[in-house]
Amino acid sequence: MVQGGKMVRQRKASSRPARDDFVMTLDSDDEPEPVKETPSVAPTGKKVKARISEREKVVDKGTTAAERANEGEDEGMEMSGFEFDVDDAQAQTGMQGWDFHVGGAAGAHGAEAERLTVDDIIERHRGDVHLPAVLQEDMEEDEALIDGDAEALHDDTESDDEGFGDGARAAKRQAQDEDEDEDEEDPLEDEDENEEAAADDDGSASDVSEATRERQAAYFAKEETSDAPIATSFASFQLSRALLRGLAALHFQKPTPIQARTIPLALAGKDIVAGAVTGSGKTAAFLVPILERLSYRQRGVEDAKSRVVVLCPTRELAIQCHSVGQALARFMDVRFCLCVGGLSLKAQEAELKQRPDILVATPGRLIDHMRNSSSFGIEDIEILVMDEADRMLEDGFQDELNEIVRMCPAKRQTMLFSATMTEDVDQLVRLSLRQPVRLFVDPKRTTAAKLVQEFVRVRVPSHLHGRDLHQAEDQQRASLLLTLCMRTFRTQVIIFVRSKKLAHQLKILFGLLGLSAAELHGDLSQEQRLQSLSQFRDGKVDFLLATDLASRGIDIRGVQTVINYDMPAQMEPYLHRVGRTARAGRQGRSVTLVGESDRRMLKAVLKRTPPEQVKHRLMPSDVVQQLAETIASLKTEIEQILAEEKEERAMRQAEMEVQKSENMIAHQDEIYSRPARTWFQSDRAKADAKAAAGAAYAAQMDGTKKKDRFAGLSRKKRRNKLMREEDAKDAQQGEVRAAIRAAKRSQRPQQLGATRAPPTKRARSAAPRSKGSAFSADMSSRGRRS
Repeated sequence: MVQGGKMVRQRKASSRPARDDFVMTLDSDDEPEPVKETPSVAPTGKKVKARISEREKVVDKGTTAAERANEGEDEGMEMSGFEFDVDDAQAQTGMQGWDFHVGGAAGAHGAEAERLTVDDIIERHRGDVHLPAVLQEDMEEDEALIDGDAEALHDDTESDDEGFGDGARAAKRQAQDEDEDEDEEDPLEDEDENEEAAADDDGSASDVSEATRERQAAYFAKEETSDAPIATSFASFQLSRALLRGLAALHFQKPTPIQARTIPLALAGKDIVAGAVTGSGKTAAFLVPILERLSYRQRGVEDAKSRVVVLCPTRELAIQCHSVGQALARFMDVRFCLCVGGLSLKAQEAELKQRPDILVATPGRLIDHMRNSSSFGIEDIEILVMDEADRMLEDGFQDELNEIVRMCPAKRQTMLFSATMTEDVDQLVRLSLRQPVRLFVDPKRTTAAKLVQEFVRVRVPSHLHGRDLHQAEDQQRASLLLTLCMRTFRTQVIIFVRSKKLAHQLKILFGLLGLSAAELHGDLSQEQRLQSLSQFRDGKVDFLLATDLASRGIDIRGVQTVINYDMPAQMEPYLHRVGRTARAGRQGRSVTLVGESDRRMLKAVLKRTPPEQVKHRLMPSDVVQQLAETIASLKTEIEQILAEEKEERAMRQAEMEVQKSENMIAHQDEIYSRPARTWFQSDRAKADAKAAAGAAYAAQMDGTKKKDRFAGLSRKKRRNKLMREEDAKDAQQGEVRAAIRAAKRSQRPQQLGATRAPPTKRARSAAPRSKGSAFSADMSSRGRRS
């Protein structure tokens, strides 16, 4: 309904029940069905075309409230009473007044609660915003509309035979002979064979070399074939009574496949490399055996020590893992400590002095405590767990992870878990795993069985064909996104975008159009990030605009839809994004806006997805065009809001600097007496690591850039790789160079004062003849230069 130029959303009091928290596992008899092989999946070496025109099409004409309720109907048991919070000491010291169950108190620090926020600025600018007439009618009548047949409404949409990305291929089609009869072209059909070949190279591990298989066979433990039946209840694991009570309190009745296979091996103390689809209960898979083993520890005062470290790549995932562990151990005498950035250092140091049994931490804050907190170390760690381990092994966490592994004792149990777990031996070997067991209970790089994946073509209007294609597509994505959010998907929607700046701009745009949205990205403080999660979980906002910060591990019950504003360039980020819905056997839906540069990634997704899970959503062109004009008219308002917000931020910064100066004058002696906090890296090395992480993320998101084949390699390994490639081009010259390198290696002294072994006959015959050795030539040349 529209009143006074504003959109007013009418809600029923009973339409928004109080949301329970996170559901980590299946609680019903219905297990996720395994992904079956379908004729659309091509065998190895056969090319697959990205066709979705033959799949079921969805005409976007809105959905009724009853249909939306049926789509989001839960099939599992609820975890009532499960809270997502932090310890009281940290909440009181680092986040004053914050509690997930106290609305509006998150992030309020005294006078800060009264300061001007971006929502206040948006509200001031909303008065003159008017929605398009077509969209107003749709929103008023949307509750009475039901999706009809796609063919019946096909005339109201743009023609589907224009090809995928008409802006890039219009000139090519016009140049073809008009008299030539052409079949109807698939909107996502391949342009040439080269693109198909590139699509097949999606980074999958199906075509690994024989040498790689041999290395994996030697590194991983042998797979044991056992005829023992799979556990059908947690009681069959013979767990302690206190732990079984905690599982029953959370309504964990039946272990999921990953839990059934992981718990017995983890209880035996074996190293594990495990992978399963998102929402399959991996957190409980490693927490249950950890708690069971801790129940048999010695409990004397002199035996108190931290025995377990759980590493998480993001603060939100660490807080969630900490909450799950506390809920499972509510009837046990196991103490947890949460060590993440954004919360009080003093409160964490006080908890660490009491030697908690389990530390749940992010890598940066854990290293900070290791170096700067008195009497704290991880030399007694017996179990090291890495949640979302493939992210931890990337370049952004490489230095921190190496430092943590170096400080941990060599004799320990190590467990790695992720939905996109890697089997790269070179990456895993530096973690000092001891014959790890591989547990992959689902097909690699697959989505949940009950996830419906929809794709929307980003069509470039004809009047924008002369402009840059990427810029023209970006202009259309915002209008397509708003069309989806205003007409079809209105509640419990997570929208993933590629950058923090874009997330903030979309929040302003949503606010001007009357849509309640919260943002979640790295530019926010920890209080603001948790507040956004709390508002979205409690239903106070309908949309969560997030970067990939929220793509891993975050489990919020009730998320019905995930929208990808832009498609990642790699499979792993896509799987983690769409995994925020359809969790624990529930139904869910993902909608992805697909542009011309996303063709390669789209083919990879279609190749791994059964045809019945893929749909092509057709958007009404008239509504999209009118919304595009509305967005263009709001550009000035958005710029004004950004400018006002910048001024407000500058004023807060000035006030903070004044307060800091006053504190320095009043407490100068105390401040300067504190020891300076140290870090294991120099400032330059830390900046380089941050830049490398940013470049790696940009490569994941930008599909137009080719993957760097030297990414993650040291300078020495890069030179060796180039040398091997040159030798492969010329086999005869390669043999000569290999013999030369072998002769040089044989002459290197192994110890100080050791004599060089004489070169082999083959090396002498292959080495080039010269008046002197290479060593003497180098020395003579150095003498001449000096």
